[in-house]
Amino acid sequence: MSHLRRPAALTRAGMVAERLLRAFWPLWTVLALALAPLIAGWQDRLPVEAFWGWAVLAILGALAGLGWGLWRFRWPSRAEALDRLDRSLPGRPVSALSDAQATGRGDAGSEALWAAHLERMRARSENAPPARPNLRLAARDPFGLRYIALLFLVTALLFGSVWRLGSVTALAPDGGGALAQGPVWEGWVEPPAHTDRPVLYLPDQPPGPLAVPEGSTITVRLYGKVGALTLSETVSGRTGELPAASEPRQSFTVNHDGQIAIDGPGGAAWQVEAIPDAPPEVSVAGPLETVGLGQAALPFRAGDDHGVVSGTASIALDAEAVERRHGLSTAPDPREPLTVDLPVPFTGDRREIEEVLSGDFSQHPFANMPVRITLEVTDAAGQSGASQPYPTVLPGRRFFQPVARAVAEQRRDLLWSRDNAGRVVDLLRAVSHRPEAVFPDRATYLRLRVALRRLDRLHRAPGGLAPEAQEEIAQALWELAVQLEDGTLADARERLRRAQERLAQAMRDGASADEIAELMDELRAATDDYLSMLAQDAQPAEDGLDEPQTGQNDSMQVTQDELQALMDRIQELMEEGRMAEAAELMEQLNRMMENLQVAQGEGGAGPGTPGQRSMQELQDTLRDQQELSDEAFRDLQDRFNGRDPGQNRGQGQPGQGQAGQGQPGQPGSQDEPGGGARDGQDGAGSLADRQQALRDELARQRGALPRLDGEAAERAGEALDRAGRAMDEAEEALRRDDLAGAIDRQAEATEALRGAARELGQALARNEGNEAQGTREGAQPGAGGGRDPLGRDSAEQGGPGSEGEMIDGTDPTRRAEELLGEIRRRAAERERPQAERDYLERLLDLF
Repeated sequence: MSHLRRPAALTRAGMVAERLLRAFWPLWTVLALALAPLIAGWQDRLPVEAFWGWAVLAILGALAGLGWGLWRFRWPSRAEALDRLDRSLPGRPVSALSDAQATGRGDAGSEALWAAHLERMRARSENAPPARPNLRLAARDPFGLRYIALLFLVTALLFGSVWRLGSVTALAPDGGGALAQGPVWEGWVEPPAHTDRPVLYLPDQPPGPLAVPEGSTITVRLYGKVGALTLSETVSGRTGELPAASEPRQSFTVNHDGQIAIDGPGGAAWQVEAIPDAPPEVSVAGPLETVGLGQAALPFRAGDDHGVVSGTASIALDAEAVERRHGLSTAPDPREPLTVDLPVPFTGDRREIEEVLSGDFSQHPFANMPVRITLEVTDAAGQSGASQPYPTVLPGRRFFQPVARAVAEQRRDLLWSRDNAGRVVDLLRAVSHRPEAVFPDRATYLRLRVALRRLDRLHRAPGGLAPEAQEEIAQALWELAVQLEDGTLADARERLRRAQERLAQAMRDGASADEIAELMDELRAATDDYLSMLAQDAQPAEDGLDEPQTGQNDSMQVTQDELQALMDRIQELMEEGRMAEAAELMEQLNRMMENLQVAQGEGGAGPGTPGQRSMQELQDTLRDQQELSDEAFRDLQDRFNGRDPGQNRGQGQPGQGQAGQGQPGQPGSQDEPGGGARDGQDGAGSLADRQQALRDELARQRGALPRLDGEAAERAGEALDRAGRAMDEAEEALRRDDLAGAIDRQAEATEALRGAARELGQALARNEGNEAQGTREGAQPGAGGGRDPLGRDSAEQGGPGSEGEMIDGTDPTRRAEELLGEIRRRAAERERPQAERDYLERLLDLF
């Protein structure tokens, strides 16, 4: 559209005139009204006070008009000028010339038609006249004030003289004497914003050496007679057309070492040292760890002299390290490296940071394959630094169920190369040849058959398997493998058997500690469900197997605490690598679950001794306090996500526990005054009322504790007192609607309750040990007493009533590091609400 340059420029000039006139006509009106009396000579006849009053009004009016004009004026762009020109022409040919062909590309007929259309539009826009500006102001000045001011000014010019404006100087103080003049200069050194250094006032810097960051902007202003002062510098390295040395205002950037000199009266000179901005550095700080089911955690360390701004991690397949056999022997499809953002803190000192890159890459085609991870960080100056490629195996989820493992492996081969589609179909058909023997239900088999038929049809189609279809079928195979691995079993016994088989398979495969922890949690949950089913049916097993007998023909009974201790021991042995011993204990656990009569420790009349009842009640209170804190945190999230806090809380919401259920004989029950009111707020009541009820329940438990001696008992009492004070503060914060403060206090209460439970357990263990010292000889031979089903003292297992750790098998230091890393990761997520990030930062400040 080169032929439109002249009309577009003229149209743009007209738009500038139009906008200037519309924006500054009040200023021109005020100036005309102010100059008219002065040209007419009124200042010679009016008192000085009246003249200065008129001058003040004129200045204020002119400033107001100038501000109005600057606020309203917008410089027109070339696009606006072209649009104005286009709208002035019939058919809008300018828009047609800037359009692009949407359909029919590659078709000769369509492209010829489009070229003919463009030629017609160009011919139509040839010799286009510029659009006329609209200079009318009647709508903006309905009273004609501009004409009144113009009339006054023209009248003053006809009957007065412009030379009378010179008499205004006689009214100035000192008879209009000239101000003292002399050469003066000043300057500023403004470092780059990312350095966080202050602006330096150049006259305050003594002549001589001057160190400033590279990229600093130096501005110098010279006052007085032009030429009296001159500026010379060698720090910018400017070339081409340079301003004169006597230019009143000069600005340049420090790019290297050099000299700055101001020559003339009062001048100075400096030897400038440009401090370079070092590029950032990043490196891997530890080995890649597998967290949970296929989640990766890679610690890294980064640093920069002024702070790291952002970073990325590039995960590229190491094709040379891949074991090329089976489905991987085919040439792989080209895949771009996986790029993820590095977690960089938003606040605080970012010159030296240590963070952990975490993510779930188990579904990516690179999962369980050799990769090279390259970290790259950037500083505020735009400089980048990269680490050495870190060779490792990208963690992925491990499958223990045979069919699930086969499906996952064929999914990997399909993602490796689309040429493997036929091989994947054949192998999975062979695996599912007898579905009744390998599939738990018909639904999973049908899902596999549907995916195979679709894959077979698509890879036989002309052109082969498309990348979109490859990803779609791979996703279907992944969901099928997860369903086969996790299952949707409702029967408690089948779930228990499945959990035992998966744990046994993990023993044989040498699973990691995190996978062992996941499988042990699944086993514990399945065991709890199975025991609940037995308690409801009042039968040890459906097959009616005979109970094993002790040496005195007494029935052996196993409590839930003893089973829990046995599972903790299995997990400990597996984490230590003693798989043979763990497998032996696992087999004994399987036999016990099938043959032993289970005595529910929490059903019926509950724990037998007052100490056990106090311990159970304290654990329930701890659980209720944790659930109440979680609900307060969810309300805080709802508030900053624009939802009504607590709108999803209803009847039976967790977090109420004993304090909200109205148990007889407890605070908040129907048996006590005021208990019914709190009970009526079950689920729908306020968090503050439920926190108060939980505090009252803790006070009741504090008074009902058995008398225990020793330092552990004293520490338990102090911890309960701290928990009560924290609950009171949390209640006050909730009533002030300060959810963030309440969550902090609730966390303190939870920690205090956890410490009280630990100390109380130790105190009970010492007390029961002293009592059992004199009665152990008279115990019945068949009684279980304080021993587990294998005849060992349960106090060694770290359960309630022992002096061991209550979280056997878990390193508290490592757990604390994991929690701190999770808090840092969430605080670095920009999409989270600002209030939530502030709360997480307050947590980080505590540590």
